[in-house]
Amino acid sequence: MKRYEDEVAGIYLRLMTADDTDRIVNWRNSDGVRKNFIYQALFTRESHENWIRTMIDTGKVVQLMICETATDKAVGSVYIRDIDTTHHKAEYGIFIGEDDARGKGYGTSAAKLMIKYCFEELELHRLFLRVYAENTQAIRSYEKAGFVKEAYLHDDVYVDGRYRDIVLMGIINK
Repeated sequence: MKRYEDEVAGIYLRLMTADDTDRIVNWRNSDGVRKNFIYQALFTRESHENWIRTMIDTGKVVQLMICETATDKAVGSVYIRDIDTTHHKAEYGIFIGEDDARGKGYGTSAAKLMIKYCFEELELHRLFLRVYAENTQAIRSYEKAGFVKEAYLHDDVYVDGRYRDIVLMGIINK
């Protein structure tokens, strides 16, 4: 994988390794991250190691770490899942795990870098994502990165005892 870096934002992407497991588990279990995921169950070291074995090692998922250029500190993660090599598409996801890294534009920059990686290196044609309709900050960030709203799904998921609306967004490699 070549280096994907945004010098203005001060971040770069690197492959996730097994050494990132504890960090990922802690981030994913934090309220600030977990509240935005459709899958709400708590993560464990074992479940993440299983994710690596069954999803990453098999090529169904690519997961990268978002790192600050100045310090090499990992602050979050981007990934694509359900990679469909027949139809050249995948589902995009992101989370900023470090509280002090939120609100700095890292999410938008990381999305742009991941889009470039997916279109250039993996030769995907389409990326899509699902986001809670009330998560307007994330929707704005995705739009800045080039994603467009494609559908509004009413009562699409049942989370925390209530139905929630989902916005489906996508981007095409033109």
